[in-house]
Amino acid sequence: MKRLCYFISVFFLGTSFVYANDLMQGLGAYERQDFVKAAEYFEASCANGNAEACYNLANMYDAGVGVYKNDTKAVELFTKACEGGFSDACYNLGMMYDSGEGVQKDAIKAFTLFYKTCESGHTRGCYSVALMYYKGQGVQKNYAKAFELFEKTCNEGYEKSCYNLGVMYRNGQGVQKDLNKALTLYQKACEQGLSIACDKYGKLKSEMQ
Repeated sequence: MKRLCYFISVFFLGTSFVYANDLMQGLGAYERQDFVKAAEYFEASCANGNAEACYNLANMYDAGVGVYKNDTKAVELFTKACEGGFSDACYNLGMMYDSGEGVQKDAIKAFTLFYKTCESGHTRGCYSVALMYYKGQGVQKNYAKAFELFEKTCNEGYEKSCYNLGVMYRNGQGVQKDLNKALTLYQKACEQGLSIACDKYGKLKSEMQ
């Protein structure tokens, strides 16, 4: 699933030595592209309660790397890692509930998970919360809250938030309509590589001339 946080976590120094070795061995095997062995080490570490290892193994099941692709297993492992306090796992789990991959689609559950990650400072989690407030998916539509979170995450450098903030200024949703501000935000998102923002920037600039 392309929207997931696809990366193998780095070793957390606070990890208990009991399962630290398996995690480190797994990371080493993954770097060597020995994915089958990496999955075995992550599985052993996850079984001992290491949330990072569970998260890594979940990504491997979701992508079908080193193991047969199994979205249901990925959901199970993301859940375990999320409950263990690993924020990226909660975000990925939210994405799977949002899309219905490996689990029954549940917008309310997705929103709850995104909100949880947002509270922990997860930028994409906050963006997803904002988007759901904007669309009224899994939660009552609320432009004011969507605007607040798009602004927050745009300031953190997330280009999709800048683009959506521009849309809200363009349409006067949750904020007074301001085409100049919208143009600036489209440009900012465009400069960060978001193609749709470049398109909207060009069209709005032509309209304003």
